[in-house]
Amino acid sequence: MPPSVARALVAAGVAESIIHQAYEKGIRFFDCADSYGTHSFAAAALKGVPRENYTISSKIWVSQGGIPEPERPDANVVVDRFRKELNTDYIDLIQIHCMTDAGWTDKEKKQMDILENLKARKIIKAHGVSVHSLEAMEACVGNPWVDVIHVRINPFGEAMDKNDPALVVPVIEKLHSEGKGIIGMKLIGAGKYKDASEKIDESLKYVLALGTVDMVIVGFEMPGQIDNYIGRIKSIVPHS
Repeated sequence: MPPSVARALVAAGVAESIIHQAYEKGIRFFDCADSYGTHSFAAAALKGVPRENYTISSKIWVSQGGIPEPERPDANVVVDRFRKELNTDYIDLIQIHCMTDAGWTDKEKKQMDILENLKARKIIKAHGVSVHSLEAMEACVGNPWVDVIHVRINPFGEAMDKNDPALVVPVIEKLHSEGKGIIGMKLIGAGKYKDASEKIDESLKYVLALGTVDMVIVGFEMPGQIDNYIGRIKSIVPHS
């Protein structure tokens, strides 16, 4: 067996184990994306689990690069493929991935309209965006199409839309006040602080104390990290 195939099989086994253990530990939201290549792992790990027992999210990639395929089909075509890969009739949340342009709501209007139609048909339950610039985040303020938004937030300004969190937090507050779901990402600086225990705790305390972030996501690399983070959060929010 070629080493590359062996590594792929090991990676698949670890990924499925992490997702399965996350479910067993009470995690019910699973964040996927076309660019992550995680659909098949999620489908395998959650096979046999009643569909209504978990929430699954994915993201479509519309920019150049980022995914192996050069084609960029419309959102309805991509979501149909996602549903097959995830072995589900519906997807809870579909987001447009990694928007950086202040004018993204105009440039991606066609895909936004398609996703709105899919939502009306109950093929997806909600739609939104993952932003990677403050300007793209600001474009979401006052935009009723955005149900849910991924925002990069930590107290260090690492891998964030601006390196000063004080510039980002007020925009998150505006979005939250409009009733949009806020998912905090890059809490440990895109992995930079994954081995810095004090910084992990500092970031978790900071983000959870904001009161405007509804959910935080961290990319686990091994099953043991799940208990680690659950323990950290419980120490910060004792009744969580």
